[in-house]
Amino acid sequence: MLQRWAAADLLFRQTRPAALKNQYFGDINDYRKYGLIRALQVEAQLKVLVAWMLTLNDQRRDGELRSYLREPDRWLRFDPELYRGLTDLLDTGVTPRVGLIEESSLLGTADYFSEIVPDAAAPREAWAGRLLRAASESEFVFLDPDNGLEVPSLPLGRKGSSKYVYWPEVVAIWEGGASVLIYQHFHREMRETFVPRMVGELRKRTGAVVEAFRTPRVLFLLASQPKHSRLFPRGIGRISRLWGPQISAVGFMAN
Repeated sequence: MLQRWAAADLLFRQTRPAALKNQYFGDINDYRKYGLIRALQVEAQLKVLVAWMLTLNDQRRDGELRSYLREPDRWLRFDPELYRGLTDLLDTGVTPRVGLIEESSLLGTADYFSEIVPDAAAPREAWAGRLLRAASESEFVFLDPDNGLEVPSLPLGRKGSSKYVYWPEVVAIWEGGASVLIYQHFHREMRETFVPRMVGELRKRTGAVVEAFRTPRVLFLLASQPKHSRLFPRGIGRISRLWGPQISAVGFMAN
């Protein structure tokens, strides 16, 4: 049994998704994100690894979008168990941190890789090696970087590169046999062109069966191993039934 791994550009500001930092735990984007993982997993029943790709906290407050937890009439219905669980976790006066969900059962039997992502190239390579070893014991890996997949303007090793996951890291996990779900923020590009472009790139890099999920603030890209491609459509149907416009499958997997 894999041990739980210990913790050791953008749209305009008003639509900026929260960076993956402990300080933003439990915001509205997390509710959708955890809901997506739960809906896929309840049907697929795969061994899950959540790789937070944590970066250090900052002084901004723009990601603390937790007012939805005071609006159950609007938000409870999408995933009542998750909503109540997040409300309970954040109603105790504790400092927000992803460890709270790791210590709960809200993501089932998921394992976690919670190391802070370094910027410098050599430490990043070592970090990626440890992630790959953790992923090798899983069937479904969720990669949760601050911003998403690498951009040409920020090579690995540069300051700020910790906010991205790089293609070799994704491909290595894929080639190890796991399906991969990737957090991706929307760029300053028309979403009608951005989404199929990202789907096409992920398909080209991995040869995977690919699906994309749109939320109001964030895109999620799913690269399904062929051996899992019959499992995920049931989860996608569950997402459509429960989450409606909050999380919508684009429909590439059906093409």
